[in-house]
Amino acid sequence: MPSDPFSSPQPDSAPASDELASKAFPHTLSDIHFRQLVDAIQDYAIFMLDPDGRVVSWNRGAQSIKGYVAGEIVGQHFSVFYTPEDVASGKPQAELALAASEGHIEDEGWRMRKDGSRFWANVTITAIRAPDGALHGFAKVTRDMTDRLRLIELQQASALSSHVQSAREEERTRIARELHDDLGQQLVALKMDVALLDRAVTGDGKTACHAISQTLALQTQIDSIIASARRIAGGLRPPMLDDLGLGAALEWLAAEFRNRYGLVVTVQNTADQLPLSATAATAIFRMVQEALTNVTRHAEATQVRLEMRLAQNEFRLHVEDDGKGTTLDVNRSNENFGLLGMQERVRQLRGKIAFDSAPGDGFRIDIRLPIEVVKAKDDGNQDASLARRATDESFPSA
Repeated sequence: MPSDPFSSPQPDSAPASDELASKAFPHTLSDIHFRQLVDAIQDYAIFMLDPDGRVVSWNRGAQSIKGYVAGEIVGQHFSVFYTPEDVASGKPQAELALAASEGHIEDEGWRMRKDGSRFWANVTITAIRAPDGALHGFAKVTRDMTDRLRLIELQQASALSSHVQSAREEERTRIARELHDDLGQQLVALKMDVALLDRAVTGDGKTACHAISQTLALQTQIDSIIASARRIAGGLRPPMLDDLGLGAALEWLAAEFRNRYGLVVTVQNTADQLPLSATAATAIFRMVQEALTNVTRHAEATQVRLEMRLAQNEFRLHVEDDGKGTTLDVNRSNENFGLLGMQERVRQLRGKIAFDSAPGDGFRIDIRLPIEVVKAKDDGNQDASLARRATDESFPSA
């Protein structure tokens, strides 16, 4: 057994460490079994400081976290663990003074390892006093919290991503409503005016045929503008997603891709009995939209099959095309933001997503979402539908 079981075994330095610790803490470190227990702890750096802040003991956890062996650090001032900025501001001395006056302090911040790297630490410093109140030194416990800090940062990034997604959807909805309600109504009014003009000049009996032809051409042009406004508004936020639900919205989306790209899209939906929350319905619609967009850009496919069903407490979505396929390592690169966006939407709904493809074998996407996450919790999400119906006459039939 090494002579100083409260420090990592070091043949040359252990006796010196033991002698320093015994002199500084004659009462605290007298129990050999307690010192062995402390030395065995790997997840926490536990060591003692003398009243001036010099290290007088070292455990295995301290060596693991900070990188020093006992022979290198015992006798050194504990300020070596602080960043240069903290040392310059006098933080080490201030913490000892506060611990001496308050008895105990806790702090979190960046600390330094032997190799110069930084880690996020939770630190407690406790003053050790003799029965007569004399200060013998300090007990210092340090825990590496870097992984937890990174997790918190990831959670914050995820929350920010969710916020950005929500803000984007709100902006799309706003633009769609403006196109639908403002521009659409103005175009409809313009068409009505042209129709009145047409009737007026026709009843006169003096109007040339070319004037009548011009008014007819003008009405045709306005019809085209109205159709374009409808298409743009629908692309931003299809009205039927709020009015009729996800199934109808996907049927509309399939028809749009069929008409614009000649892509035969088949929708098989046996999950209509599940009422979806507005958030889930929007996310699923956007994922299908992104999948179809990827097909038109990369797959060289002629047919796509969409399937939605319920199984084993999950909402399942399958998208499959008959295109040229690809290798997954290429498709899932960081440059494929479409697939990354789908993965993020699935993650936010606590689901799972899988890709399957091979050259010449098409591309398949399988998505599984927990029903308890995607189902509607109440009738509050019907408000948007009711508000939408109030303006569904903005684009009357041409």
